[in-house]
Amino acid sequence: MSNITISLPDGSERELPAGATALDLASSIGRRLAKAAVAATVDGTETDLNRPLAEGATVAIITEDTDGGRHVLRHSTAHVMAQAVTRLFPGAKFSIGPAIENGFYYDFDLPGAATFSDDDLVAIEAEMRAIMRADQPFVRSEMSMHEAKQLFADQPYKVEIIERVEAAEADSEDSVEIGEGGVISAYRNTDTFVDMCVGPHVPSTGRLGHFKLQRVSGAYWRGNEKAPMLQRIYGTAWESKQALDDHLHQLEEAAKRDHRKLATELDLLSFPHELGGGLAVWHPKGATVRKLMEDYSRLRHEQGGYDFVFTPHLANGKLFETSGHLAWYADGMYPPMEMDNGTYYMKPMNCPMHCLIFKSRQRSYRELPLRLFELGNVYRYERAGTLHGLLRIRGFTQDDSHIYCTHEQLADEIASLLDFVLSVLRAFGFDDFTFNLSTKDPDKFVGTDEDWNEATDALREALERHGLDYKVKEGDAAFYGPKIDIDVRDAIGRSWQLSTIQADFQLPERFDLEYVGADNGRHRPIMLHRALFGSIERFFGVLLEHYAGNFPTWLAPLQVRVLPVATAHEEYARNVVEMLTDAGARVDMVGAGDALGKRIRSSKLDKLPFILVVGDDDVAANTVGVNPRGGEVERGVGVAEFVQRFSDDVAAGTNQALTA
Repeated sequence: MSNITISLPDGSERELPAGATALDLASSIGRRLAKAAVAATVDGTETDLNRPLAEGATVAIITEDTDGGRHVLRHSTAHVMAQAVTRLFPGAKFSIGPAIENGFYYDFDLPGAATFSDDDLVAIEAEMRAIMRADQPFVRSEMSMHEAKQLFADQPYKVEIIERVEAAEADSEDSVEIGEGGVISAYRNTDTFVDMCVGPHVPSTGRLGHFKLQRVSGAYWRGNEKAPMLQRIYGTAWESKQALDDHLHQLEEAAKRDHRKLATELDLLSFPHELGGGLAVWHPKGATVRKLMEDYSRLRHEQGGYDFVFTPHLANGKLFETSGHLAWYADGMYPPMEMDNGTYYMKPMNCPMHCLIFKSRQRSYRELPLRLFELGNVYRYERAGTLHGLLRIRGFTQDDSHIYCTHEQLADEIASLLDFVLSVLRAFGFDDFTFNLSTKDPDKFVGTDEDWNEATDALREALERHGLDYKVKEGDAAFYGPKIDIDVRDAIGRSWQLSTIQADFQLPERFDLEYVGADNGRHRPIMLHRALFGSIERFFGVLLEHYAGNFPTWLAPLQVRVLPVATAHEEYARNVVEMLTDAGARVDMVGAGDALGKRIRSSKLDKLPFILVVGDDDVAANTVGVNPRGGEVERGVGVAEFVQRFSDDVAAGTNQALTA
């Protein structure tokens, strides 16, 4: 039997018998690798472990403890879930079941518009475990579209996907679902269950098992509110019991930190149904924190050489035609308002109006870089099913900056922006960052390849100049330019995308922006978009969850509460409040109407940095009892001493924020 030569990612080569598979390759390297393998990448394409390899192929083994490996585990588990549901609910129709971040889901249409109950999830889990114990192989097959429609004739959602591909109307979910080039691929577990999918999958169901079904929700087919409402089951799957347990523990912690729950408990803000979905009102305590955030942002921008601007909440549609938003972003905008002098839209972005400010008069190269800053309200129509408290909202405030610079200034300006962004994020307690460079979507962009290449190279140079590791997200840029996204990791290890730096050659072109250069000629500036918080609302929500409501002293809405032991001590307590107020503290007093223990417990639930208790001894000695959040209780602390200690604590936090 002849041999074939396979190349490995490190450049080495390996000889295998003809007909060998990726699993054979993994086994030839080592037993541990073979045991951990779930799929392979062959010449850049992910594939099943049991598919024969060709001479000269470059092969990388995908292991279960990598992002790619977990994706395979989760997608395979989703297929097993669909198999279990069709066993338990005869006549059920299944649509799509992708792997998603940290898990998977599958959408079902049950007979008679039935819905899944919690007991059903228990039964489905049990059936899935029976399928996994049976160690059923995933067997791949390929067929024509006509053959596929016959095979899935009793599954209308699968047939619709095939017909959309035939009509060249496929979206990204469709391509993931069935394949390319008119060839449909499917995976069969048994004679009674087959699912349409590109793959890859694990070799058999026995490779699965560390999973948990989590919840059921409604989901419109294709997100269309006029389409059928399906039942979506969410689950999570991991490579080991420990990894699964760690994730479930993180979810428990996340539930405790849910900003919507904390916002209600701490009386920070609310989402009145009378306003409509995705719109919040800020209560005094929440508004205090927001003001501190905004004041800090204004101060840093003032120190950073930014000019402050303000723009209206709506504009004539012609503005968004010029900017390209109506051509590329109309689905994310609120419907038009017909007025007597034209069609108006609520603004989804501030950038077109900032371009008008630049264009309002002739500009000189001596003015560049021109840095414009606005805390600007914008409005985006997010679908009801995607709304999530402050993290996905319809009306929000961006800390929006647009910098206009020359080609020669571009790289330095981006590098400076990176320093600025990271220092502000550190000021609020984040120090673990991930950087992503998003490049051009070949099907959704404006401008020339040359402009895009220059902009992308400038962003890449800035990241590398800072020595920052980054990932390239191919095709993930907005239509007008590449970008750097900065993700932060919070106190329980979750990643949040917050800040963005985007290079844009297109809006200056579309708005015909010019400056007069040193040569007296007219030149086109480059525009940098930069949202630091992302939005005030989203950043507040992330911050609230990061601290679990325990804001640092400088940022806490109420910093100190004074509790008199009895009514006789209230006058002294008011004097302590006055001294703290004079020192700049946000402080209140709760009188002795309730028992002291009850008031202390209630104050701790408010997550206050300091609770002060005053009684007879304190009145006599001009002292306080200090109950610091998370610390040991101290008795007999002099009032002046505590005021100084408090002031030092606030100053330390503020100074750290200003020098981060």
